Amino acid sequence: MIRKHLRVAAFALVATASLAACSSGESASTSTSSSSAAAGSEPAPSSAAASPASGGDAAPPVKPKDGMTARAAQNGVEVSIVAAQEKTDTQLGQVENFISQKVDAILVVPVDTDAAGPMTDAATKAEIPLVYVNRRPADLPEGVPYVGSDSLVSGTLEMEALAKLAGGKGNVAIIQGDPANEAAVLRTKGCKDVVAKNPGMKVVKEQAGMWQRDKGLAIMENWIQSGEQIDVVCANNDEMALGAIEALKAANKLETTLVGGVDATADALAAMKAGTLKVTVFQDAKGQGGGGVDAAVKLYNGETVPSYVDVPYQLVTPDNMAQFEGK
Repeated sequence: MIRKHLRVAAFALVATASLAACSSGESASTSTSSSSAAAGSEPAPSSAAASPASGGDAAPPVKPKDGMTARAAQNGVEVSIVAAQEKTDTQLGQVENFISQKVDAILVVPVDTDAAGPMTDAATKAEIPLVYVNRRPADLPEGVPYVGSDSLVSGTLEMEALAKLAGGKGNVAIIQGDPANEAAVLRTKGCKDVVAKNPGMKVVKEQAGMWQRDKGLAIMENWIQSGEQIDVVCANNDEMALGAIEALKAANKLETTLVGGVDATADALAAMKAGTLKVTVFQDAKGQGGGGVDAAVKLYNGETVPSYVDVPYQLVTPDNMAQFEGK
């Protein structure tokens, strides 16, 4: 935490985000600096962060940027956010722009975790503290931390709960997010790993829904029309799960199909209360954003930050869903 008597005026946090890691569809960037900061449009420290959001027409999910702005306000840091619009080149340009503005730190929720290298290289070359939030790029160099959750855990928790409800038997369909995202790859792996441990289960369908509800609906409609029996739907996020539920309900198949998701959004909890969504997993996106600001401030102040700052996932079922409402 910044010691108040220091009044680090030059520290600005800039975040370029495209919120899909928490499974959303919009892209945004945030910068922060203190009220007396000379650079950046953020609170005291300044950093840039990019994160993807999940699309669809549902109530907007809590995003890492919400945590960033809240934590920055607590620490007297000014925040400004820009949108990457799910475009890698746009996000890189935003980071380069923040660097030219000489911000003091950069927070990034990457649009594509496989394409984060140029942003990492640019920030480290400029000797500006860099923190990745919500989506984890591979092979980050020492000194560039990731603040987020282990996506493999979310897929595992989701499918373990679904398998238990299914009695360890049935045909499983997986609706994947964006295959370019680490979250989609690992959540899918978690689902498959659990299926592999249950001899009575097998994956019969798998398709990318790009985190979006309408795509989840269309994919489920096509699967229903194919005639393949599907007993369990393991979706990489709630938005796609909710789309699948709509299709199953229209086809009068929801009563015989278990559907799970990830994120524990307000719409997902409402569906769980209605009995249509059986399982979800809470991802503390707000906690990730706040943790990203904390890490950036520590790096700016010369403190050591672990390479991975874990913000744990939590399984959500009808039994405990009340404690996650409003989070």
